[in-house]
Amino acid sequence: MSAVSLYDPTPQLARELGLGQGGVAAVVRLLGEGSTVPFIARYRKEATGGLDEVQIRAIEERRIYLLEFDERRQSIVASINEQGKLSPELEKRLAACTTKAELEDLYLPYKPKRRTRAMIARERGLAPLAARILEQPDSADPHTEAALFVSVEKEVADSEAALAGARDIVAEDVAERASVRALVRELFWRQGAVKTEAVPDKTQQPTKFEQYYDYSEPVAAIPSHRYLAVRRGEREGVLRAKIEVAGELATPPIESAMGVRRASPFAPHLTRAIADSFDRLLAPSVETDVRVELKLRADREAVDIFASNLRSLLLAPPLGGRAVVGIDPGLRTGCKCVAVDSTGKFLDNITVYPSKGTGKLEEAHAHLLAFLVKHKPLAVAVGNGTGGRETESFVRQLLLEHGHKEVMVVAVNEAGASVYSASDIAREEFPALDLTVRGAISIARRLQDPLAELVKIDPKAIGVGQYQHDVHQPLLAKKLDEVVESCVNHVGVELNTASGALLARVAGIGPSLAKKIVKHRDEQGAFASREALLEVSGLGPRAFEQAAGFLRVRQGGHPLDDSAVHPERYELVGRMARDLGVELAALVGNATLAKSIDIPRYVGEGVGEPTLRDIVGELSKPGRDPRASFEPPQFRDDVQTMADLVAGQDFEGVVTNVTAFGAFVDIGVHQDGLVHISQLSHRFIKDPSEVVKAGDTLKVRVLDVDQARKRISLTAKLEAPPAAARGVQNSRGQFTNNPFGGLLRR
Repeated sequence: MSAVSLYDPTPQLARELGLGQGGVAAVVRLLGEGSTVPFIARYRKEATGGLDEVQIRAIEERRIYLLEFDERRQSIVASINEQGKLSPELEKRLAACTTKAELEDLYLPYKPKRRTRAMIARERGLAPLAARILEQPDSADPHTEAALFVSVEKEVADSEAALAGARDIVAEDVAERASVRALVRELFWRQGAVKTEAVPDKTQQPTKFEQYYDYSEPVAAIPSHRYLAVRRGEREGVLRAKIEVAGELATPPIESAMGVRRASPFAPHLTRAIADSFDRLLAPSVETDVRVELKLRADREAVDIFASNLRSLLLAPPLGGRAVVGIDPGLRTGCKCVAVDSTGKFLDNITVYPSKGTGKLEEAHAHLLAFLVKHKPLAVAVGNGTGGRETESFVRQLLLEHGHKEVMVVAVNEAGASVYSASDIAREEFPALDLTVRGAISIARRLQDPLAELVKIDPKAIGVGQYQHDVHQPLLAKKLDEVVESCVNHVGVELNTASGALLARVAGIGPSLAKKIVKHRDEQGAFASREALLEVSGLGPRAFEQAAGFLRVRQGGHPLDDSAVHPERYELVGRMARDLGVELAALVGNATLAKSIDIPRYVGEGVGEPTLRDIVGELSKPGRDPRASFEPPQFRDDVQTMADLVAGQDFEGVVTNVTAFGAFVDIGVHQDGLVHISQLSHRFIKDPSEVVKAGDTLKVRVLDVDQARKRISLTAKLEAPPAAARGVQNSRGQFTNNPFGGLLRR
């Protein structure tokens, strides 16, 4: 009855996302042609109306959902049509569906199912009696009519058995009505409660789920992190959980929807069937649906938090191209020390044992000093794992005693370094080096350029998520890949020094082409220009178009090769230079000349003001790194372990992880402390990310220390807000005298 779908999701996408239909259509077309999100966002602004990466990714994600939704709809239509039950009215209702739940509710009566009590009752010929219960006649006796269906052969022993079978049919009919299911689903969302209890034999030992042993929270209010905690407690066998709606709340609305007429003798049988339908069929089924939707919602929120933290870490300020010594601390096996040059190239390594007694300490002192003098680093990067604070103090004291105050000592988060050191990438880079030495190299390089080094590690190994192992892993992997791709292309990549792992994240390249680029670079030498990329085997015009603008070639063959200006606009910029009466090289980097460009003069031929403004910005500061300037955190020297902590101490720490319930802060004692959301700001905040992000330096005070549970409670509210500023705060939760402080964002 229904033709092949020619469904175009563009109008619905534009409507749902509140975007212009022309821009949405352009994004759909460009994605279909193989363009990447970073390329579209940066270099096709005129086509999309200036849509940003977030909007473009939202279009693609929702587009995939809508196409899959329509495919499912067509499959359902075909299935019902094959059964000969597809009426014009039903087809119209299916076509009008906007959610998967609504679609599946309509399909439920026609869906193949296992043998049910209602099926058995129908086989016994009780459908006409069920119809009478639904009709609710005013002047008939249910038992008299039911007696007509008594049959030994059909196993209907008496009128009561006939009525029971008929009620089974009615119960299934009620449970399969789309309108009733929608009503019950709404009840579960509005009035349902998540309830948990402890599994008795699992509570003899303390667990991290104690707060959920006798717990209840409305479905509508439960935050993602608590629902994921409940799910984990179930999975670990510590908790039992259910979502409940009291039957006395649910059955009256269903009775109203079914049109129960109290005057009918059949009304009691209909109300009994409705109660049975809710308890036996509707509640379990809808509870499953709601649990699935709650999990999806919690997953999305948790993944978004992980993505936000990852973005902050990847875009952390780099030390830059300076020589660094990296140290992977070790108490028993010694501290692995490596030297890398300004490009991150490995130069040398030693192992010292500062914790092995007086003799070893003096020996470590002499060896490390000689190593530092030899390689003259700007900074020493010390991993923040076991022994990190002791090693950091040892290095600081050494530098202080010998007058090398200019050398910074920086604690570096080493999460995932061990994963990198055992990876294929690390083995390819350093086949002859020990795992711990590779880890020290990674620590040093993280200080130089966090982005370039962290892309070598599976994002999940960096450990900045919230219940990251509990969420849907394909969703998490996709989101994190998008974040890495976005950050790499936002910053740009130096073509002649980037690792294969970093090049693989550039728009249009991927792992296979990245390997070919590195191989070509190793065999033929450094690329002289962006255009030379086309000499790489397998890298064609499409890949070049997508990638070229995000790659940088210092002292390249063209003055714009070290900028974000795309090669497709080189000719246009050359014309700008000629119109200004200067050489192109003189224009690049000259902010005064760049600002004098008459932008409207060059609008046309697919180039509009957005792209032209980007070009002028690049000409002013070509190849500018968008990341902030590096500032090392300062930990207290007198506090190194949890045993040194007491309530009331103040610290400057580094935010390592932001969750829905607060922020974890490294204060230099090998155990991150938690600043609960209520302790992050003097004003009420719904989301910790409103005021902090991973990598931020934050001043905190110790509220409580639980040595047994390894928990540190912190507050960022060190003092009451000034009376003059009270009630006026900026977007970061800080009080300000600016009357517009709550509205302005940096």
